[in-house]
Amino acid sequence: MGINVQFSDVTYKVVMKGMTTSEEKDILKGITGCVSPGEVLALMGPSGSGKTSLLSLLGGRITHHPTVGGSITYNDQPYSKFLKSRIGFVTQDDVLFPHLTVKETLTYAARLRLPNTLTQEQKEQRALDVIYELGLERCQDTMIGGSFVRGVSGGERKRVCIGNEIIINPSLLLLDEPTSGLDSTTALRIVQMLQHIAEAGKTVVTTIHQPSSRLFHKFDKLILLGKGSLIYFGKASEAMSYFQYIGCSPLITMNPAEFLLDLANGNINDVSVPSELEDKVQMGNLSEAETRNGKPSPALVQEYLVEAYETRVAEIEKKKLLVPIPLDEELKSKVLCSKRQWGASWCEQFSILFLRGFKERRHDYFSWLRITQVLSTAVILGLLWWQSDAKNPKGMQDQAGLLFFIAVFWGFFPVFTAIFTFPQERAMLNKERATDMYRLSAYFVARTTSDLPLDLILPVLFLLVVYFMAGLRLSAGPFLLSILTVFLCIVAAQGLGLAIGATLMDLKRATTLASVTVMTFMLAGGFFVKRVPIFISWIRYISFNYHTYKLLLKVQYDEEVTPMINGIRIDSGSTEVVALIAMVFGYRLLAYFSLRWMNVS
Repeated sequence: MGINVQFSDVTYKVVMKGMTTSEEKDILKGITGCVSPGEVLALMGPSGSGKTSLLSLLGGRITHHPTVGGSITYNDQPYSKFLKSRIGFVTQDDVLFPHLTVKETLTYAARLRLPNTLTQEQKEQRALDVIYELGLERCQDTMIGGSFVRGVSGGERKRVCIGNEIIINPSLLLLDEPTSGLDSTTALRIVQMLQHIAEAGKTVVTTIHQPSSRLFHKFDKLILLGKGSLIYFGKASEAMSYFQYIGCSPLITMNPAEFLLDLANGNINDVSVPSELEDKVQMGNLSEAETRNGKPSPALVQEYLVEAYETRVAEIEKKKLLVPIPLDEELKSKVLCSKRQWGASWCEQFSILFLRGFKERRHDYFSWLRITQVLSTAVILGLLWWQSDAKNPKGMQDQAGLLFFIAVFWGFFPVFTAIFTFPQERAMLNKERATDMYRLSAYFVARTTSDLPLDLILPVLFLLVVYFMAGLRLSAGPFLLSILTVFLCIVAAQGLGLAIGATLMDLKRATTLASVTVMTFMLAGGFFVKRVPIFISWIRYISFNYHTYKLLLKVQYDEEVTPMINGIRIDSGSTEVVALIAMVFGYRLLAYFSLRWMNVS
């Protein structure tokens, strides 16, 4: 069953913070309207008129905000968490993973979002049904694509975004400018698809910037906004008659949408001037700010349109909202339910997100650029330390330098890779969490573990080249322990990158902080400075470079023969292992709580 949405006197303000003072800005000023199942409501208006803000309020994206006023009801009930599973929200930006195919994208969405009463096969069949419903069968095995990856066309991307939402068969579908950036034929196909969705008994609300005349006539209802105020609400087919009735008629043949947007902007160049405004201009009662070249100013025109709507139409529409609507009692009781309904258990969410993350990022991990970077560095190191001899003090000193470089390289590299993780996926995380697609903990654990199998491959290749070219200790035990030590360093360094990225969520600030931190850890790593002043010596104990370097020395050299190498005492290594494991979990906990705080705020 569809959802009847009614909103009355909706207001919304935001606080604009300046250098010294802050002021409240009105985004929406008393907006009233309604939309019923089977109808498509279009929200129109110039840029900055409040269309997206109103759509976000109707979709429950802005709730319990101190600057939101008025009432919004869904089948006569206020917004509740249950409604998240009944509302589809298509954002203006196409937030999709570029390396997944159309079929994979919709299948993962189905497995995560559809009720857990359905089997995996039923969920996958629903994804296929949506692909055919949206006409995407031709490109179902094509990657979505992005800035650096070729993929599907703009219209197909938009249909995939819509498919992500209609896959749950929502009662209410909200779309933010679904036709922006598309050619007129593709835009018409999208709007026709919205019509079909509405005809199936759903409620559809969409913002639209400047539709063609063909698109305009597809809408059932229209809300026209101007600077946050309501200029018109009613049937789209009656909009032109209403404005002619209040004295605003086009003087030339115009696209209705273009005419309405001109009015919302206060532009009446090719529009007849209402007699009331014309009288004011001729009588000379207006100030210079209220006239322009002998015509009313845009601000005065907007003021007239708002006033005309409030005096002639607003009260009639508000009375219509008071008429009770027959409701499905079962749905009415469910709307009152505030319990979240997850589409999959925690373990299922983890396994789905793990697999999705692995498929998405394997392309980045095994790009020729990354492999070339690691292997070329390994070959250069192998040539510089070619068959070094650790039997004499000078050779051992040289090898210690190589081991320190390995500790620094595999500490530096993962930090700056991991920093990008959460800032780059922030839009996706916000979008998916807003629909209760999965638990944050399931996402976090899956996101931070799906990289681990990939993280082991390049270090093994690196060490296979360096280890034997440089003539390090040739036996299976030390080689495997060296790999494990480097892997532990990588995971600890990744934790630091994740924590910095999640805490700051700004790439410029995050990379600056990471540069300073990694440089400090490197300098305190035990190779450059042997006698560190006691007041700053504590830094080496929180440096993963220091602990990795000590472990690599321990693996290569027997502590009984050489208890001190390059100024560093060789001991059992248990302290270093414990320290690195503590960093692995400690930094990740910090990253998780930073994400949790971001989500709450």
